[in-house]
Amino acid sequence: MLERSLWHLRIVNREERAVGFVRATSDLALNANLWDLWADAQDPAQPELLLALVQGALARLRRELPGCSISLSAPPEALEALKRQGFVVDPGGIRAMGLHI
Repeated sequence: MLERSLWHLRIVNREERAVGFVRATSDLALNANLWDLWADAQDPAQPELLLALVQGALARLRRELPGCSISLSAPPEALEALKRQGFVVDPGGIRAMGLHI
């Protein structure tokens, strides 16, 4: 999956263990997508980790691909961080669908 990504962000703790991750794909023209947004549920800072990942990913996408629409697939625990960044959950009743290959 990483080889098909445009880039990815990862957060590691002091022990160098991954505690957060997100990756981006894009057609480099109109659309950008964030995938696999994750923060360790055992980490007490999980909400802050999710927010940092979303903020970092959005900043990079806006800098590198201005004008692209951005969508993402995220776990329920990320919804608050996403809403704080202006994302609308299922706008107009739109539901995303995916195909696992």
